[in-house]
Amino acid sequence: MELSVIQRLSYAIRTQRVEREFGIDALSRALESYLPDRQVAEVRRAAEFATSLHEGQRRSSGEPYVYHPLAVARTLAEMRLDHTTLIAAILHDVIEDTGVSKESLALEFGQEVADLVDGVSKVTRIEGHTRAEMQAQSFRKLLLAMTQDLRVILIKLADRLHNMRTLGAVSVEKRRRIARETLEIYAPIAQRLGIYFIRTELEDLAFAALYPKRYAVLQQTVNAQLGDTKKVIREVEQKLSTTLREEGIGASVVGRQKNVYGIYQKMLRKKLKLLKVMDLLGFRVIVSKVDDCYRALGVVHHVYKPVPGEFDDYIANPKTNGYQSLHTACIGPSGHKIEVQIRTRDMHHVAESGIAAHWQYKQGARDGSSAPQARAREWVAGLFDDFGAASPMDFIENVKVDLYPDEVYVFTPKGEIRRLPKGSTPVDLAYAVHSELGDRCVSARLDGQLVPLSTVLGNGQTVEIITARRARPNAAWLNFVKTAKARSAIRNYLRTQHEDEAVRLGRRLLEIALRELSVPATVLKDEAQLVPVLQAYKLADVEELFAAIGSGQRLAALVARHFLPKGASDPKEGQAAALAIEGTEGLILDYARCCYPLPGDDIRGHVSVGRGIVVHRIECKHAKGRAQDWIPLTWSDKVQGDFLAELRINGYNKRGLLARITAEIANAESSIENVQMPDRAGGEAVEMRFLITVRDRVHLARVLRRLRRIDGIERVWRA
Repeated sequence: MELSVIQRLSYAIRTQRVEREFGIDALSRALESYLPDRQVAEVRRAAEFATSLHEGQRRSSGEPYVYHPLAVARTLAEMRLDHTTLIAAILHDVIEDTGVSKESLALEFGQEVADLVDGVSKVTRIEGHTRAEMQAQSFRKLLLAMTQDLRVILIKLADRLHNMRTLGAVSVEKRRRIARETLEIYAPIAQRLGIYFIRTELEDLAFAALYPKRYAVLQQTVNAQLGDTKKVIREVEQKLSTTLREEGIGASVVGRQKNVYGIYQKMLRKKLKLLKVMDLLGFRVIVSKVDDCYRALGVVHHVYKPVPGEFDDYIANPKTNGYQSLHTACIGPSGHKIEVQIRTRDMHHVAESGIAAHWQYKQGARDGSSAPQARAREWVAGLFDDFGAASPMDFIENVKVDLYPDEVYVFTPKGEIRRLPKGSTPVDLAYAVHSELGDRCVSARLDGQLVPLSTVLGNGQTVEIITARRARPNAAWLNFVKTAKARSAIRNYLRTQHEDEAVRLGRRLLEIALRELSVPATVLKDEAQLVPVLQAYKLADVEELFAAIGSGQRLAALVARHFLPKGASDPKEGQAAALAIEGTEGLILDYARCCYPLPGDDIRGHVSVGRGIVVHRIECKHAKGRAQDWIPLTWSDKVQGDFLAELRINGYNKRGLLARITAEIANAESSIENVQMPDRAGGEAVEMRFLITVRDRVHLARVLRRLRRIDGIERVWRA
């Protein structure tokens, strides 16, 4: 479509501005400060190559597309990355958007550049896959490339940063989707890798795109609360610099206003109103030596009164991403609470640039040798060790769980320090030590005191995991575990258990169905008869067939008819043999919540996809449908376990009535799962509903007899 004169003029003006700021000449001037001329020339050649390939392509904002990769390279140049990374950044979209092959790129610029570009490129569109699945595939590919070369993620973060800076040109829906992905994945990754300046800008840009009104209100309110921010910052900088110099400590003091998203997160985390968030200003004191950090801390506390309980020593206990600093909070001018971070110059470099600090590639070491890079490699390798076998969607969810900025430090009984995400429980610690320890844990001791497995761990606690030989993971653990490793291990166990139970149940159902058709169960071992059935259902083996029946995907009666001899007619309908329920079938057997069947009740069941067999009492209104849709069931003589029963009680609201009812239920060796007391219609009459556990109908009758003897109860019955 032909553009208007105004649009063309607008694009031309914007392009000229972008050219001045992000063109190849501007990039070259930035590179000349730290790269030799030969390498700068190679970067220029890559820019010319990319310009020719992206010819005619434009971004949503209107300027030529090539300015995007040049802007990405400019960000990396500010981090003083090597020329190979810069070339790959300039070419990072050519495989994906121009049709140039990886092989052609390797011939032109070398295999190292081609590998980096391929690592950043998204997975090719696969028919039948959703956008979310394709994004998960691409993200997994990106992290896999990181295990070979960490520079891949640096290019991707710089790419995402420029996309966020120019997000205003895309539709609102796309803007929100990209912003949410940035907050959930890329900003936390930048935090994990210690790249502070990228993390904070990504957070603020994403927050402004996702919640523009909240961002604007917070920004205005913060500015109004601080008044003349620059004046306050200059005052603190000058006072601290002067005092430190008088004490013989060479230091530079730099102040800043905290980023809006960080303030917003603190409000949510601590449930504070903005006016209660005092530390809106932060100051960094940069010194030469570690000893000077602690000396400077004393000076800061002398000048400004420290806030109790607001001191953290990340020099002695560095964060996972290698971050080191002393943190303290003080009461500054006009009563403003200020945060002060004290660190050495090397620590500051690592804090700002993370894995990009002290880069080693230009010396020829492909894997880098600095501590932040080593920790990053260990983290990424651990992700694939723990979740490598998971589907792409499960993998990305596990990575999100693993990206925790806050941590707690706990001790094992042997005195070893374990670092865990904030909010972790003994189950998380058990799985962090060893998967088998996690599978068999039943309780824990915190500082010698027995506690439930759901207890949240605190800093400095000594944790002892108590195990039992026959213990197994519990699905309820998924409600409170925090680490991705624990969550993944529990889900894998439950999935495997579910499949095993489905196979056993499916075999029993099919054997019963075959018996009703007078077909011997030996046909299940006869390959000549089994193969056509498996082919008809497109299944690989007989275990898959059993699992499909047990999980409700196939009906045993219909599958059994495939084994009838050719020409044979179905036998006359009669009373089918009942399936005996033992109560130990596990996840593949479910008891209906509408009628709560108990051993001793007449029961029947129906097969539900994903739930297996759902058991109902015969008199239940939901069990009175067509007979062919239901499976005859009976209780086994070996039935065991506790079952739920619902009781209703009418009585008079006398003092202590509820206490007497709960005591009688406990004395009858039953436990209470839930209690409800609907609003009274008036007067002293009251109705109560109890959900209790019993072994069978006889046990329930014993509970009912005890309750009927209580003074003040008019009627007790099973719902």
